[in-house]
Amino acid sequence: MLSRKTKYGLKALSYLAKQETNKPVQISVISEAENISQKFLESILLSMRKAGYLASKKGKGGGYYLLKEPEDIPIAAVYRILEGPIAMVPCVSLNFYEKCHDCPDEHQCNVHKLMIQVRDNTLEILENTSLKDFVLQN
Repeated sequence: MLSRKTKYGLKALSYLAKQETNKPVQISVISEAENISQKFLESILLSMRKAGYLASKKGKGGGYYLLKEPEDIPIAAVYRILEGPIAMVPCVSLNFYEKCHDCPDEHQCNVHKLMIQVRDNTLEILENTSLKDFVLQN
């Protein structure tokens, strides 16, 4: 299940993508427009800033803005920053692989085989959807 953090992150980024390029938007404005707790939103936007997708400006007229064009922000990257691994089990993760302690042979494991399909289909969608595509779906 998608966490609130990732859901709210997608909503906030979508809001920023609809704004004038490089024009900072205050957290309070995003918070009110998207019905997200301001304190929670601060944490989310800070994560995205640290990852290089957002920048912020302090002082009067300050706020957050996209550092990259919406078409250059893959939803898969946002997901990994805010949610973590895309794979549902660690033994099929491409970036965070861990062997399952209860599985003697993952190549014979039906759960493993199914989760590879789930991962691959999910990746196909998330990697081929940019923030611009996401915004245009509305």
